[in-house]
Amino acid sequence: MKNLITREVKIGVAFVVALGILIYGINYLKGVDIFNPSKYVYVKYNNINGLIKSSPVYADGYRVGTVSDIIYDYANPGNIVVQVELDKDFRLPKGSYAELQTEMLGGVTMHFLMANNMRESYDVGDTIPGVLNSGVLGDLSQDFVPQIERMMPKLDSILTSVNKLLADERINSMLENADNTMSNLSATSASIKAMMANDVPAVMTKLNTIEDNVIVITDQLAAIDYVNTMASVNQTLEDVRRFTSQLNSKDNTIGLLLNDSSIYNNLNSTFENASNLLYDLKANPKRYVHFSLFGGKEKKNKE
Repeated sequence: MKNLITREVKIGVAFVVALGILIYGINYLKGVDIFNPSKYVYVKYNNINGLIKSSPVYADGYRVGTVSDIIYDYANPGNIVVQVELDKDFRLPKGSYAELQTEMLGGVTMHFLMANNMRESYDVGDTIPGVLNSGVLGDLSQDFVPQIERMMPKLDSILTSVNKLLADERINSMLENADNTMSNLSATSASIKAMMANDVPAVMTKLNTIEDNVIVITDQLAAIDYVNTMASVNQTLEDVRRFTSQLNSKDNTIGLLLNDSSIYNNLNSTFENASNLLYDLKANPKRYVHFSLFGGKEKKNKE
């Protein structure tokens, strides 16, 4: 009997402990610490913009509490009371108010905008004013939605015109031509790719060969003794200059022949006399040549 009672007590204690852990875990997930007593304030709104329980509450960017309950006044529609559980050490100066801000992803958070009042603060259970700040998304909806509504008829007419334009056969023809153009571009791209794969390597090989030859020629040019070569060229030019100077001078036979006109005239006269002599010799050979086998004897007999 004692063992049976002990077993039942153990089961009961284990159940109570598990229930306590479950309650603590649920409250912890909600952001409520049951072992850390907190104080409460209430905030009135006309619209909470989707605020939910367990949402964090911030002051100057630091979390100072949690939304513990949301109460809707069914008797007076448009009045919503939000119960906020604050940290026990948090002091909320009088004149502060709670602002609901809509985040970019659609979430809603409460922020206390602190008043500069160091002497007075709200007590537990006080009601503070609340304001709604719809944020960037709210401003966009307020500013741009009316403009979009005004633009809708124009957009409708634009879409109608676009549909008519797309139904035109010329557009279809243009699209077909564009398709053909893309096919030609694809073929051209394939040709270029083949050329890059086949011809370009051969060209690069030839360029490398040319580069090697240029390197060899450059090495050969670098090996030339330019000093001695230029000295030989200068000596040759000096010899040519001296030879030219001698040709222009009358101190030598070649210079006299080239520069003395009397020698030229004498030579010309000599050549002319020789020419006349040869002409007369050809015309009157008997004047200069007496050749006969018997002429000499006859001449002597006649004498």
